[in-house]
Amino acid sequence: MNNMPDIVDLVLYFLAGLSVITWAILIVKTYVFSQQKSMNKKLTNYYKDRGELSYLPEMLQKSKCSLTILSNQVMHSLSLGGDALLEENKTSDMLKQSLQEVRHQQQVYLEKGLAVLASIGSTAPFIGLFGTVWGIMNALKGISEAGSAGLDVVAGPIGEALIATAMGIATAIPAVLAYNYFLRESRLAAAEMDHFSDRLQLLAKYSNYKVD
Repeated sequence: MNNMPDIVDLVLYFLAGLSVITWAILIVKTYVFSQQKSMNKKLTNYYKDRGELSYLPEMLQKSKCSLTILSNQVMHSLSLGGDALLEENKTSDMLKQSLQEVRHQQQVYLEKGLAVLASIGSTAPFIGLFGTVWGIMNALKGISEAGSAGLDVVAGPIGEALIATAMGIATAIPAVLAYNYFLRESRLAAAEMDHFSDRLQLLAKYSNYKVD
């Protein structure tokens, strides 16, 4: 009995699994970026309206986002040394370094899953092509065994081959589009965190806020 069609079926199942992973990442990342953008906008507007650190504790209890985590880092530094010490270069450099570390951690978090999307987008067409080639091989073997190239002999294997090709493309396109979109969003978020970090350092340096 010929076992070749089973290989094509495995390829189709595998591509279907990759498609499910792609859409799962897409949904989760859409939610994450949507929440981050919404909360970051509220926090930046809050700073814009008040422009000082004395309102931080109230706001940090209402928001959980990348900018909030940066703000928490500033509050932690103030609690350790006091804002008067921030006028010294050494303490300012330490605050800058700690903010950079937090910013890097947040960027890693926002880019989580993008490598998977990139891998699926680049490999899915070739996986589909593998299924196509295997389906054609099966069709040729069927012709050899039947001694005929009739439609009833080649229709099934060729159909599977075409489905594998289509499945590979259908899996790759959403993965590539999602990867490009979320990569852009993560870069915009990184730029926003850089700008916000600079603003926090200025606020920390010139604020009269004291941690109890």
